[in-house]
Amino acid sequence: MNSNLFKRLLWILLIAAYSSTSHAEQAPFKTETIAANLGVPWGLAVLPDNSLLISQREGVLSQLNLDTHQATNISGLPSDIKVIGQGGLFDVAIPPNYKDSQWIYFSYNKDVGKKGATTLARAKLVNNELQDCQDLLVSKSISNKSVHYGGRITFDDNGHVFLSVGERGVRPNAQDLTTHAGSILRLNLDGSVPTDNPFVNQAKALPEIWSYGHRNPQGLFYNTTTHLLWSSEHGPRGGDEVNLIVKGKNYGWPVITYGKEYYGPISVGEDTEREGIEKAIKTYVPSIATSSLIQYKSNLLSELTGNLLLGALRAQHVNYIILNSDNTERSEKRILRSINSRIRNIIESPEGYLYISTDDGRIIKVTSQ
Repeated sequence: MNSNLFKRLLWILLIAAYSSTSHAEQAPFKTETIAANLGVPWGLAVLPDNSLLISQREGVLSQLNLDTHQATNISGLPSDIKVIGQGGLFDVAIPPNYKDSQWIYFSYNKDVGKKGATTLARAKLVNNELQDCQDLLVSKSISNKSVHYGGRITFDDNGHVFLSVGERGVRPNAQDLTTHAGSILRLNLDGSVPTDNPFVNQAKALPEIWSYGHRNPQGLFYNTTTHLLWSSEHGPRGGDEVNLIVKGKNYGWPVITYGKEYYGPISVGEDTEREGIEKAIKTYVPSIATSSLIQYKSNLLSELTGNLLLGALRAQHVNYIILNSDNTERSEKRILRSINSRIRNIIESPEGYLYISTDDGRIIKVTSQ
């Protein structure tokens, strides 16, 4: 064969192979911006009437019609939401018994004597207004610092609500059971303390605590099929974590961590693992700045079924973690980079769509191609 002809054929084959590989690596997802020009849309929850509740950190709650994409602001939020730094209005969530109870749960930074405390509340939505608003727990995390609030909400299928609370920028808080800071809390839906919580009746521990040793849990998800509770949290300059949360366990901050000090390459923790402390399912070095997470259930986006989806703020993608049968990490993919923004929240709709919020004020619907 003529050498020039051979080179041309080889070049054509290489281009075809590259094109085929590139096409195969493109995730089969379609994205559509259904709302824009919001503040920082922190929480998302789909209501049975096919509308989307959106909480904005600036202290705004709105309801987006998913058919018309028209948004309406909701009045009646507490007047003492303290918007400062990372603080403000946080998550919004509806419980499994919403159709019967009509309660909507939300979390916020409550102004307590000019300081702030992560707070869990609930109210009922009537004609674009919150009514019967109740603080269920003003957490014992009061601080004048404006960082590491936590604030993520999830529900199990047995009448409990979980709330994450960051350590408020004070590292020893996470190992101190006399403060809620640096913990994941578990309450009954009415705000009372379940009698089977791990630290009930312990003199030097708060009874609402379910797990501790957390830095700033920005993701919290209970899988009602597997009955497992997942969390994601920020580390300092590396050391972001995905954790499988177990009753009463210590998750190590700041004793064990892969994170480094912000001022230099100096380890924060005493080690990266220690007997008696739970080790993360996954650790990120360098940091991707983790936000919320879910375990995708539907078969609509079949590539994702059964695996974790984790938002990245700094790295601006969705991290897709493929799990083994024992819930250890098999591999990961970084998808939906085309959104090109800090991913604040991810939820799954009843139909299996993804709704994603970004720090530049967009809500994005993700479906199959």
